[in-house]
Amino acid sequence: MKYLIVGLGNIGKEYENTRHNLGFDVLFRWAQQDGFKFEMDRHAAIANFKYKGKTLHLLLPTTYMNLSGKAVRYWKDKLNIPLENILVIVDDLALDVGVLRLRTKGHDGGHNGLKNIDLELQSNQYARLRFGIGSNFSRGKQIDYVLQKWSAKEWDKLGGRMDIAIDICKSFCTEGVADTMSNFNNK
Repeated sequence: MKYLIVGLGNIGKEYENTRHNLGFDVLFRWAQQDGFKFEMDRHAAIANFKYKGKTLHLLLPTTYMNLSGKAVRYWKDKLNIPLENILVIVDDLALDVGVLRLRTKGHDGGHNGLKNIDLELQSNQYARLRFGIGSNFSRGKQIDYVLQKWSAKEWDKLGGRMDIAIDICKSFCTEGVADTMSNFNNK
């Protein structure tokens, strides 16, 4: 069985450690913990490895957030990954900082990365791990907020939550989405 785990974010130093790059940050942390490396390839940096008999392909689109679907569609097709074996890690303004919610499908909720993936895949029937970034911004300041760097205090808090996000990804690939939702949502 093959899986495609996608972390959403933007490439470039100016986007590192920003709220919008949380998908990237989860996969970078996972790579650091498990000792694998990302390699640049078409539309993305990708890492491939085996985990409990499953082949995992971790993807960091290099197409920038608003065109993430281009990379997801390319690698889905190239690797012949079914929709039900795709998991997208995405920052979410509707959830408090650090809250994690796994969903089997859903609407884009105004997130341009998900909107483009839905468009490119012609479907929203793929799993997404929503990682809360909070919504502590004033009207009209959403873009500034999502591109803001985390404070040191917030970043420290997020480390443990990213570890749980990694566990959710591993469980998604080995236990399935229903059991993973049961075991991790609301925790």
